[in-house]
Amino acid sequence: MRFHDALHRFTADRPWGATDLGEVDGATVRVHWTDKPYIWHVNDGAEAFVVLAGVVDMRYRDADGEHVRRLNAGDACFADVGDEHVAHPVGEARILVVERKGSV
Repeated sequence: MRFHDALHRFTADRPWGATDLGEVDGATVRVHWTDKPYIWHVNDGAEAFVVLAGVVDMRYRDADGEHVRRLNAGDACFADVGDEHVAHPVGEARILVVERKGSV
């Protein structure tokens, strides 16, 4: 069993840089560090997204338009196949992401 005590201090050399924690049944488990928004995208597989530290505004689009949900440390969201979304950190954030290996 591996423990990653330093994750709350993890910093990458670029926004959305990551450290891999492992793989579970074809899904990657990694921690991302960022201080910049990602890009609007649609995953080709489901994605679980958990804010470990910081604050992230998760923006998403549906038939009713564009929405924003603020995620604080400990909050999570789930994007299913076809969900258009983009994460906007408010300052620095560390995020646990579980998604199909090779997904966008």
